[in-house]
Amino acid sequence: MGIALIWCLALVLIRWITSKRRGAISYDSSDQTALYIRMLGDVRVRSRAGFESERRGSHPYIDFRIFHSQSEIEVSVSARNIRRLLSFQRYLRSSRFFRGTTVSSSLNILDDDYNGQAKCMLEKVGNWNFDIFLFDRLTNGNSLVSLTFHLFNLHGLIEYFHLDMMKLRRFLVMIQEDYHSQNPYHNAVHAADVTQAMHCYLKEPKLANSVTPWDILLSLIAAATHDLDHPGVNQPFLIKTNHYLATLYKNTSVLENHHWRSAVGLLRESGLFSHMPLESRQQMETQIGALILATDISRQNEYLSLFRSHLDRGDLCLEDTRHRHLVLQMALKCADICNPCRTWELSKQWSEKVTEEFFHQGLFESDLKFSPAIFPSLTCDNLGQFCVPQICAAPCLPSRAFVLKDPAPTSPSPELPSSLFKTCVNHFFLLFSQGFMTYLVEPLFTEWARFSNTRLSQTMLGHVGLNKASWKGLQREQSSSEDADAAFELNSQLLPQENRLS
Repeated sequence: MGIALIWCLALVLIRWITSKRRGAISYDSSDQTALYIRMLGDVRVRSRAGFESERRGSHPYIDFRIFHSQSEIEVSVSARNIRRLLSFQRYLRSSRFFRGTTVSSSLNILDDDYNGQAKCMLEKVGNWNFDIFLFDRLTNGNSLVSLTFHLFNLHGLIEYFHLDMMKLRRFLVMIQEDYHSQNPYHNAVHAADVTQAMHCYLKEPKLANSVTPWDILLSLIAAATHDLDHPGVNQPFLIKTNHYLATLYKNTSVLENHHWRSAVGLLRESGLFSHMPLESRQQMETQIGALILATDISRQNEYLSLFRSHLDRGDLCLEDTRHRHLVLQMALKCADICNPCRTWELSKQWSEKVTEEFFHQGLFESDLKFSPAIFPSLTCDNLGQFCVPQICAAPCLPSRAFVLKDPAPTSPSPELPSSLFKTCVNHFFLLFSQGFMTYLVEPLFTEWARFSNTRLSQTMLGHVGLNKASWKGLQREQSSSEDADAAFELNSQLLPQENRLS
């Protein structure tokens, strides 16, 4: 009886110790595996806000919010005095062992396998052909958290700024969760893609030799948060609907101001930089705001003209903080719209996603009885927003546009014949992609190549040229197919009635 009591007390003591060390993460520069946290897909941990209901796409959800309150977790993460504490997954295994339950081996094998592939991809995170869609699948829909965390470590920011890794992880999870997974384009995967592109630009010789750790920190945070809490509609839509954000920011850079303010809110809530002086934190918030506001595409000519004038005069001095900040603004602008500069396989996927998001907005406008248009806000009067030709001038469209009523953008409205609807969709898709590259992408990346004439710059411009040719080839194929269909329909109508019935 006494021995059994002693064993029971020992088990209780061990469970109490492990519960106190729950969720602890340590950082050891010699042990890179300590930087990667994976949790089993069936684990649900209650946070201060309760159970998280957000799901990202169709992937199983992994909840990283294991950080309860400050009173529950008081763990130092200094690399100097901590080696390796119990990870959450190890705690889970041990606690299940003490409860007499077993863990499915197949789930563990799958988890380890996918985690290993994601780590292999991160070893090539500086490669321009990095496939963010594949990486998002391998990380179970957590591409933004995994990639940004890796880049913070890769650039030595965690050690340099003495960042608490628990707070950093929590901050990145909050960022990812504040992106709307239902947006086809402006979601966390896009943010991860922009962050990866920003990392590639920071590696360019001119920037790598001049940027400071402070510059890198601001650039990565701005890239990760540049579209934070994006509603999936553009600024003209918010203005037309008298949205409170349009009123708050006086119809000027409405979305960009909202992204910036949202990022500041998460920075303060996470307390990631609470150990820094107030003046440094305020400077950080201001400079992150300047970077994010530069992504306002309606102000592209303003930034591009300033950048071009410096290049023409040859007076860009990267030792000057202001000039270096302008270059970082241009780098973030390039990263934000670099999709046409990727390989054809990646670029085409992004074009499909942004087109789908535009059609969703078109449905909203239709439901609100706005000016009838099959494509939202795409006219020559609004070149600052999208810079594509008037779609209504396309030969596929009739003299008046049709209002879509169906809930799905891939379905024609009762007023629009199915064949014409499909033709309109295809023409819009092709015209938008070519117009976007011609009016926005090429001018920006041409000037960037003047500043940084490297292999990467030439590769990006080369992809733009190849992708434009691919879109034109698709347009020719579509036109030929439409001509053949029209000829077939005309011949069918000219055939005698008895021949058509036979």
